[in-house]
Amino acid sequence: MADNGMEGQRKHYYVAVGAGQVLEDKEAAAYELEIVATEEEKDGLKALFAELSSMDEATMAHFHSSPFGSASLEEMNQGYEGILKQIYTLVYRLGTEETRQHVASLNLDIGGLER
Repeated sequence: MADNGMEGQRKHYYVAVGAGQVLEDKEAAAYELEIVATEEEKDGLKALFAELSSMDEATMAHFHSSPFGSASLEEMNQGYEGILKQIYTLVYRLGTEETRQHVASLNLDIGGLER
């Protein structure tokens, strides 16, 4: 794989988990966490936020159209929580020391927080 000079280069990004945003400009909007990531890692986090948003929309649509559908609320919540754990695991892994401390203080049941 050829190195074009940008590949693997890490930059600071600012993450708003509630809003599902990964920002390049910390002045653009409110954010809670800071990460240092490659373009690919940032895109992976954005993809997880998109998946979380899709899961949220699917849950609302499912229960609106079919309140007694085949998937239980618990099953839907487990899927949502699974994606959220993936997000926090990645944010922890890429996070600054302050971000890591914040994620660890949330006492989430996610692996890899000792790294």
